[in-house]
Amino acid sequence: MGTIADVRPAVDDAGLSLYNLLDPEVLDNPYPLYARLRSEDPVHWDPFLHAWVVTRYDDVVHVLHKFLADRTPTPELLEAMGAPELSEIAEVMVKQMLFMDAAAHTRIRQLASYAFTPARIKVLRDHIESIAERLIVEMEAKGSFDLISDFAAPLPAIVTAEMLGVPTSDYKQLKDWSFTFSEMLGNFQHNPDRSEAVLEALRGMIRYFRNAIAVQKEYPTEGLVRSFMDAEADGDRFTEEEIVANCILTMVGGLETTTNLIGSGILTLMRHRDQYERLCQDPALIPGAVEELLRFESPSQHTARLAPADIEMGGKLIKERQAVIAVMGAANRDPERFPNPDELDFTRSPNRHVAFGWGAHFCFGAALARMEAQIAYGLLTSRFPNLRRENDDPVEWRDNLGLRGLRALPMNAGREGGLTA
Repeated sequence: MGTIADVRPAVDDAGLSLYNLLDPEVLDNPYPLYARLRSEDPVHWDPFLHAWVVTRYDDVVHVLHKFLADRTPTPELLEAMGAPELSEIAEVMVKQMLFMDAAAHTRIRQLASYAFTPARIKVLRDHIESIAERLIVEMEAKGSFDLISDFAAPLPAIVTAEMLGVPTSDYKQLKDWSFTFSEMLGNFQHNPDRSEAVLEALRGMIRYFRNAIAVQKEYPTEGLVRSFMDAEADGDRFTEEEIVANCILTMVGGLETTTNLIGSGILTLMRHRDQYERLCQDPALIPGAVEELLRFESPSQHTARLAPADIEMGGKLIKERQAVIAVMGAANRDPERFPNPDELDFTRSPNRHVAFGWGAHFCFGAALARMEAQIAYGLLTSRFPNLRRENDDPVEWRDNLGLRGLRALPMNAGREGGLTA
């Protein structure tokens, strides 16, 4: 078997650290960094993040499937880290299924499954199409528009409000809270300058969903809040705190992932103009295009787990409870799994990407995100066959290292020229 390296190898190559994503040039295109990690040190001890980083497809799948998701720091640990103000966040996160392992995760997921059924998602299709159509009409009237603020952000925000059963007129507030809160979920480092904004967003969401529960008790309507309230399995039900925590999780996950998928997907298609034109000519390619764009520019780039025991991986010894960062964005470009991974291929088969995770923690809202993206790409390609970028300014990615998305994407409907890339 050979010698297994000690807990922290001597190789402390700063050039391989994921901390390099703080460099705007690396964030703009992280895939060369991922390729270096896969080829030079696929199970890499990152001394800047105090965590292992895995980048090969098989290793990422193994970590997502077998390692521990229960990683929320305790108030005591936050105190020791010098961030006691984040205890309020930890109190909510420990009740979210994303940060649970069996049997706690199984219990929450089973209850939630009664609220998030394929039948409910199917019912939402007509609503999604009508919402997207209205946004498209408004963009048509303007000719030039920002794809993010005019379409990719409001579409999932309105849909998520509809799904939750709260007033769709609240979608801008929900999006603002989600955007702010996700700054903590996607980044490695604690930024004290942003802590207060994150806490205010969390407090606002807690108040909002507690009020939504109170309204549902008096005036029941269809939606996820009501479904969470009614869900029961073997006499077990959600507590109010669990309903609030998992409404927040559903909202943030649904808004950020889908916004990023639509925005970065259209940017990718503008950079591969021939592929955009293929979709305009053959809408039947759209489901495959969604899967390929999920692989090519994964909205969620990485997630963390804890080792359940001392484990050998890639010739390295990972100690029990050490943090491991599984880089889905790297796994989805692994040439051992995906031939010619840097090429865009809508007919790629098989295309078992890990953009939505793997195993027990496979993204709960994957079916909804896929449906929204398919509808979005379908309408954009049918209504804007000459869609172009408005200018050749460099794109600006959000400074969120894990949730990969654009700040803005100025576009032109194509009636007055524009640029192709």
